[in-house]
Amino acid sequence: MQGKIVKGIAGFYYVHVAGSGIYECKAKGIFRKDKKKPLVGDDVELDILDEEEKLGNIAGLLPRKNELIRPAVANVDQALVIFAVCKPQPNFGLLDRFLIMMKRQKIPTAVCFNKMDIASEEEQRSLAEIYRNCGCQVLFVSAREREGIEELSALLEGKVTAVAGPSGVGKSSLINLLHPDARMETGEISRKIDRGRHTTRHSELFTLGGGTYLMDTPGFSSLYLEGMEKEELREYFPEFTEYEPFCRFQGCMHIHEPDCGVKEALEAGKISRRRYESYTELYEDLKEKRRYGR
Repeated sequence: MQGKIVKGIAGFYYVHVAGSGIYECKAKGIFRKDKKKPLVGDDVELDILDEEEKLGNIAGLLPRKNELIRPAVANVDQALVIFAVCKPQPNFGLLDRFLIMMKRQKIPTAVCFNKMDIASEEEQRSLAEIYRNCGCQVLFVSAREREGIEELSALLEGKVTAVAGPSGVGKSSLINLLHPDARMETGEISRKIDRGRHTTRHSELFTLGGGTYLMDTPGFSSLYLEGMEKEELREYFPEFTEYEPFCRFQGCMHIHEPDCGVKEALEAGKISRRRYESYTELYEDLKEKRRYGR
């Protein structure tokens, strides 16, 4: 029998088999010997031990289409990163790091801004312009008013989508709307510090039917760009590409060099200043890491 791992906790794996339900399984010792660890999202072969109690063993892993390192999940078609338009204000550095991380792993990413009901049209227009220019699909929704949910559902249809976002942005509320059986804690936003408590502690896959899966990944507050050199960074800012042929120097880093096509485009308002500032901050971070061997 074949199924898909939808949750893994303390050595137990919960495997969804279409038409049969969810089986609680252990992974056979062969995985430890081969140093292979089953991941949420893996397609597996299982031996049924008790059909009535829905107990089994994972006997084999089917080939993976891809594997994400952080979050540690497999077979993802796309990523959806959720931030609030405001309350709390988006942490753009975190959002940009996430986009780079997914691009490095060749995962298409859509950006979803929740709480559109309390944001001005100008705020929405500005965000849409920034992130569409860097090659992302951008959606605006309101979990409270149930606006934009149909467009979001259409984006997810027939795909395995990894959903991520910091606490307090309404990620759990949106998943509850898309999949009412999720019954996730939504947590309460602390008014004093204007951010939420972490409510999701492990990756979990929800079946929406018709080959549509939502993979909820734990709330994150910091992401590190591991194993990246500062010279690679510009490759992950696709809005620079059009202007790089106008740089005087081949391999221009777009920081201090004269006659830089990217900086000229920035001054002409063709590149988002907020994105460029994010680029320079990340560049300095990577430079410091190299200097101190971190």
